[in-house]
Amino acid sequence: MAQPCVITTCKRVSQTLCYGCNQNFCREHMVEHDLSLNSQLNPLSDEINALGERLKSLNLENAIGDSHKKLEQWRIDCHKTIDYFFEQKCRELDRCIAKKMERKREEISRMRKKMSELISEQEATHKDIDSLTVTVRDLEREINKIEQTSFQVETKALVLDDSLIHIENSDVSRFDLTSLSSIYKTINYPRENWAPLACNNHHLLIHQEPNLCLVDQDLNIVKKNSWIYGTIYDTCWSSTLNHFIVINGSDVFLVDETQMSIENVRTLQKRKWLSCTTSETSLFLSTKVWGSSIMEFSLVPTIELVKQWQSPDTCTRDEVINGIVYNNGTLAMMIKNPSEKTIHIELRSSATLDRLWSLRLNIAYSQNIRTRCCLLSNEQWLVVDRNTSRIFHISKDGKIKASSAYNPPPFCAVFFDHDMLAISTARGVNVHKL
Repeated sequence: MAQPCVITTCKRVSQTLCYGCNQNFCREHMVEHDLSLNSQLNPLSDEINALGERLKSLNLENAIGDSHKKLEQWRIDCHKTIDYFFEQKCRELDRCIAKKMERKREEISRMRKKMSELISEQEATHKDIDSLTVTVRDLEREINKIEQTSFQVETKALVLDDSLIHIENSDVSRFDLTSLSSIYKTINYPRENWAPLACNNHHLLIHQEPNLCLVDQDLNIVKKNSWIYGTIYDTCWSSTLNHFIVINGSDVFLVDETQMSIENVRTLQKRKWLSCTTSETSLFLSTKVWGSSIMEFSLVPTIELVKQWQSPDTCTRDEVINGIVYNNGTLAMMIKNPSEKTIHIELRSSATLDRLWSLRLNIAYSQNIRTRCCLLSNEQWLVVDRNTSRIFHISKDGKIKASSAYNPPPFCAVFFDHDMLAISTARGVNVHKL
C-alpha cells in the first residue's frame, strides 16, 4: 500500500524513500529535501576550513613552552647531581692517596727522630743500624708502589629509566578536589607532629621524629638523619643549591639530599623566621612578627641579602604572613589578619611585590594555627586549613574552584612526583593518587 508524503500539509502519495532519514516523500518534496540537505554542507565546509586555518596558526611554543622549561630544568638538575657525585668521588680518591701519604710521612718522621737520638747519643749498635736499614728499604719499596700505583676505579654506565620523565596531556581541569581519590598510602608518625613537607623531582622530605627522612617515589624511606634543632617552621627545595632548606624559627639549615647531612647557614643573621621558598636565583624568607617582612637572599656564589620588604609593602602592621610559595616570577602569600579575623591568599610579583590578585577565604580565624598553600599544576593553588579541616582549590586567577572537608585535620600539602598529592596531618602523611 502506497505511503503518504511525510510532509503533513501534502496530500500526494510518496514516490521515494530517503534511506538516510527513513522517510517517504513525494517527488516535489524529495527535491526540496535534497536541496535542504545539500544547503547544510556549505556551512560545515566553512567550519572545517576555519578549523584547518586555526590549526595552522596554533603557536605550539605557547602550548608546550612551560613543559619544555620543566624538561630543561630537569636536565640542569640532573647535570648538577652528576657533577656533585663526580666531585664527591674525586674527593674520595684524593682522600685515599692523602691517607697513604700521611702514613708514610709519619713513618719518616719517626725514623728522623730515632736517627737524631742515635746521632746525639753516639751509642748506635749494629742492631740499630740493621733495623734502620730494613725500615728504610721497606719505606722505599712502599714509596715506589705509591709512585707506580694507579687506583682501580670501576664505573657503571648511567642507565636512564624511561619512567624518570612522565609526559601526559595536561588538562587544567584534571585536578578535581571534589573527587579526590581515597588514601593510597600513609606514612605514619610515631607521635603527633604538625610538620611541614617539601619535595623535589625524586624525594619527599618529612619530619618523622626524631629524624628528617627522605621518601622515594615508591613511598619508602630511603635516607634519614637525626634532627636535633627544635621545631621546624618550614622547608623547601632549592634546585640551584641541590639542597633542601629547613628553618627552625631562628636558623636556616641546608640538608644535602645525597649524604643527608645538615648544615647551619651561619652567615645569615638570626631572626624569627616563619616561612621559606626559593626561585632559581633567590631564597625568600618571611619573619614571624606582626607586620611581617620578606627578605630576598642570593643563592650563589654565597647566600647574601639582596632585598628586604617591610610593612606596609608586605602586609599591614596588624597582619602576619603565614607562608610564602614561589612560582614563575610570583609569590603566593597566606596572610592572617587578627583584628578582622580574616585569612586571605594573595599573588604578588616576586620582583616588586606588586599585588596581582587577592582572595579572602571563608575560614574561621585561629590565633595559633597556620593556614598553608601549595602549588598545583597549571599555576593553580591548594590552600590547606587545619582549623576548619578544609582544603580549597584556587584557580590561577584567584577564584575558588572547589572546597572540601578533609579528616583528620590537614596541616600541609605538596604536589609530589607527577601524580601524587601528599597531605600531612598530626598522625602522618597521607598520599593520594591523582
